[in-house]
Amino acid sequence: MLRPALPRRPTAARPLLLLAACLALPLPAQEFDLVLRGGRLVDGSGAPARVGDVALRGDRIAAVGVVPGRGREEIDVRGQVIAPGFIDVHTHSEDITSIPVAENFLRMGVTTIVTGNCGTSRVDVATFFAAVTEARTGVNVATLLGQGSIRGQVMGGSFLRPPTAEELGRMRDLVDQGMKEGALGLSTGLIYLPGTFTKTEELIDLARVAGRHGGLYVSHMRAETVKIFDALDELIRIAREAGIRAQVSHLKLSGPAAWGRTDEVLAKLAAARASGLDIGQDQYVYTASSTSIATLVPDEAREGGSEAFQQRLADPARKAAIVAQMRRTLENGKRGDYTYAVIASYPRNPALNGKTIPEAAEILGRTRSLEDQIETVLEIAQNGTASGIFHGMHEGDLRRFLVQPETMFASDAGPRRLGQAVPHPRGYGNNARVLGRYVRELGLISLEEAVRRMTQLPARAFNLRDRGELRPGAVADLVVFDPTKVSDPSTFSDPHHYAIGFSEVLVNGTPVIRGGSLTAARPGRPVRRGE
Repeated sequence: MLRPALPRRPTAARPLLLLAACLALPLPAQEFDLVLRGGRLVDGSGAPARVGDVALRGDRIAAVGVVPGRGREEIDVRGQVIAPGFIDVHTHSEDITSIPVAENFLRMGVTTIVTGNCGTSRVDVATFFAAVTEARTGVNVATLLGQGSIRGQVMGGSFLRPPTAEELGRMRDLVDQGMKEGALGLSTGLIYLPGTFTKTEELIDLARVAGRHGGLYVSHMRAETVKIFDALDELIRIAREAGIRAQVSHLKLSGPAAWGRTDEVLAKLAAARASGLDIGQDQYVYTASSTSIATLVPDEAREGGSEAFQQRLADPARKAAIVAQMRRTLENGKRGDYTYAVIASYPRNPALNGKTIPEAAEILGRTRSLEDQIETVLEIAQNGTASGIFHGMHEGDLRRFLVQPETMFASDAGPRRLGQAVPHPRGYGNNARVLGRYVRELGLISLEEAVRRMTQLPARAFNLRDRGELRPGAVADLVVFDPTKVSDPSTFSDPHHYAIGFSEVLVNGTPVIRGGSLTAARPGRPVRRGE
């Protein structure tokens, strides 16, 4: 007996049934190279932290949040923070190829450094980047073009004169070429030779070239003392007339005569931004700076090179004028002597490393008198100079600049050789000090805001694409740290200590710090503008 045929379902319903059947099946687990599980995600945007996972595939972040797929390797980081790798926009790392591991940076969570600051850089960017690649660095390396280096190469010395038209044209060409090869912009060091002899119009001319390529102008300004307001006026003028974004390097007020004027500085910067200019700033979180001891000697005395300097000191009248100017500078800064200046590294006589200028004078057989201190400074300057540490800032001013949302945190340091000389502790602890002292202990800014200032803010300001954020598709530069333990044990008298609290650091998806230990991997690479 024939059974009656069942009614056919409408044809249009078949795809819906198939879709429902597929949705009922378990989805295949997605495989990742590495998954960090259960951390506090601080994504770089300043948004509140949330608990979640971060999955990596190759050198990119593949997923952020609740990640159901499995990784070939997984790390439980519950109780710790997962954040983008920190970006240090102000370093002096032209020697990175000789210390390629850069462990001092990695140990405080820095995965990308910007070198070429304060007017000093490698001028041939393509050659520099090739050397970085060959050296296999631990960190990613970007660079600015140093105006002082370019001027020195073209003009052949530290000359107190404007360039000829032909020299200026050659400088423009070098900036243009360096920008095409991936430099981030132009830097100046206007307290250093030969930058100090450069007129504003010359700086505008070169900054305009960098600006046409989408670069920025980064300046160690002419003054950070009571003359800082004139220096800011110059930076603002350059930004406006060159049509370029500007960055104030290591914002500070140096010397007792300038202390307490932070609100005036901030008001000037705010007015410039309100007028339509894009101006940023960075800061290291210590009340001492570090630069050459030779900067204590008037610029004009050192004009023309070491031979000219020696000749001036050999002339009693000219030397007396130099000494008188050094005395006036101390008086104007409300300082009685050079007790605030400490020798960090003096290759000619390492026995002076870590000593104040008065202490060094005694070691050299002199007295602590100001006259003998000046003689000591002049002797050091004649002998190839030394790096120094200068205790000249006020903690209250530092904190006022620190809480500003535009302030990035940058070390103003380079790669360190553990145990060599007595350098500034910022090269070991700057980022850790922000997180330990100013976030956890003092509560001046939130953890999320501190991370934003070390990641997304510098990445966007310096045109480093796909870095500084926890998001799918971003470069997998990552740090994992314990916010209850992170700290900077490095001190001025005992600087050679790595930062504490960072358990995992990944550069381009490759672990360089694993379980608190340095790995053998060196995955860093050159980072060109827009990359």
